[in-house]
Amino acid sequence: MTSYAVFLRGINVGGINIKMADLKVALEAAGFAGVKTLLASGNVVLASDLDVAGVKAKCEKCLRDSFGYDAWVVVLTAARVADLVAACPYPEDDKSTHTYITLGSDKAVLDELDAAGAALENSEQQRLGPEALAWLAPVGGTLDSPFSKISAKPRYKASTTTRNLRTMIKVRDAAAAL
Repeated sequence: MTSYAVFLRGINVGGINIKMADLKVALEAAGFAGVKTLLASGNVVLASDLDVAGVKAKCEKCLRDSFGYDAWVVVLTAARVADLVAACPYPEDDKSTHTYITLGSDKAVLDELDAAGAALENSEQQRLGPEALAWLAPVGGTLDSPFSKISAKPRYKASTTTRNLRTMIKVRDAAAAL
């Protein structure tokens, strides 16, 4: 079995509320092993014999059937999460900035988002791979940052999600422990 990290998009915000205990039960019932949820923002580690595409399809179907919403997830192997965390050039914590990693399941969409962010004045970002883009936001101003406003557009909803680097480190460590 392969260890995976599954990042859910848009739960426990905007009226889509899912208890992590219920999420764990649903994913276990769908046949995933070693299911563990982290934080309340839709981070899951699990094990499966399926490949990345198979885990993505099965998770999205499980979420849609179990919780009745139009679910999208980004799935990465545990090894890939570790690679992305290691490749991030920005600090885990800083007094003036927060480090975020936007994850994407569609390279073309992430390419577009990367180009849009690069066009912003004073943008600080770095592509970590075909599925990830690291960027900085000022402390206390993440949601108001120009890149955050771009990445929140509905066109990116089905294929991207963003996590703080500290969360990615927690996910990396939990996935490695599976």
